[in-house]
Amino acid sequence: MAAFNRRNKRFGAGVAPTRTFRRNQAARSDMPEDDPLELEPPRPRRRGIYLLPNAFTTAALFAGFFAIVQAMNLNFESAAIAIFAAMVLDGMDGRVARITHTQSAFGEQYDSLSDMTSFGVAPALVMYEWILRDLGKWGWLAAFVYCAGAALRLARFNANIGVVDKRFFQGLPSPAAAALVAGFVWLAIDNKLPVRELWMPWAAFTITLYAGLSMVSNAPFYSGKALDVRYRVPFGVMVLLLIGFVVISSDPPVALFGLFVVYALSGYALSGWRMMKGKPSLFKRAPAVAEGSEPAGPDATQK
Repeated sequence: MAAFNRRNKRFGAGVAPTRTFRRNQAARSDMPEDDPLELEPPRPRRRGIYLLPNAFTTAALFAGFFAIVQAMNLNFESAAIAIFAAMVLDGMDGRVARITHTQSAFGEQYDSLSDMTSFGVAPALVMYEWILRDLGKWGWLAAFVYCAGAALRLARFNANIGVVDKRFFQGLPSPAAAALVAGFVWLAIDNKLPVRELWMPWAAFTITLYAGLSMVSNAPFYSGKALDVRYRVPFGVMVLLLIGFVVISSDPPVALFGLFVVYALSGYALSGWRMMKGKPSLFKRAPAVAEGSEPAGPDATQK
C-alpha cells in the first residue's frame, strides 16, 4: 500500500500513469520538426516539344515572313516563290509528325499561327503592294477580306476537327488560296504581263476576293488525306507523277497557277454535281463551330 500511495503522489491523485513507447519516441526524435522539404509541394515535371515537326513549321513561318520582307523591298517574284516554299514546308510538318508519332497540342497551335502568317497575311500584303494599291480603298478592302477569310478558315478548321468528313475540306484550304494569289503574281511578273493596264488591277481584285470568300464557303475541296505514302500504288501513278514534274518544271508559274485555278474551282463543281444528283451537301449539317466538340486531335493538319 505504501508503494501504491507513493506512485499516486508522483502522478497525482486519480491520474493513471501513461506509458510512452520507446519505438514512438525514437520515431519522433528522428523526424525534424519543420522540414522545408516536407512542406514544399511537388514540382511539376518539365515537358518539352518535338523538334523535327516544329522545325518544319518554323521554316514555313520564316518563308512567310521572308515573303513579306521581299514585298516591302518590291521583289515580288521572290515573295511569290517564298509563299510556295512555305506551302511545301507546311505540307511536310504534319506528315512528319504522323509518321514519327510526334503529334502534340503545341505543334497544332504553332502550325495554325504559322499558317496565318504564311497563307493569310503574307499573300494579302504581297498582292496589295504589287498592284491592289492602285485601286485605293477597294484594293486594301480586298486584301483585308482575304486576310480575314484566312483567319476564319483556320479557326473553323480547328473547331470542326472530328466533326466534318476528313476526305474533304470545308472551304478552300488556306495554302491553296495563298498559292492562287501568289501564283497570279508570279505568272504576271514572269510572263511580263501589262501590269499597268486597266484590267490588271481588277483581275487581281477578283482573284483576291474569290480566294478570301472561298475559304469561308461550304464548298467541299478534296483533302488528299486518303492517300497514304506508306502503302504501294500502281505503276501508272508513278508515271503520272513523273509527267507532273515535267509539266511543272517546263514553266512553273503557268503550270502551278493553272493547277490551283482548277483546284479552286473543283469544290464548286463537286457541290453543283451533288446538287444535280439530288445528294445532300457534305457540310450542310456541320455547324461553323461545332458545339461540344473536342479540341484538335493529334492527327490534325492545319489548313
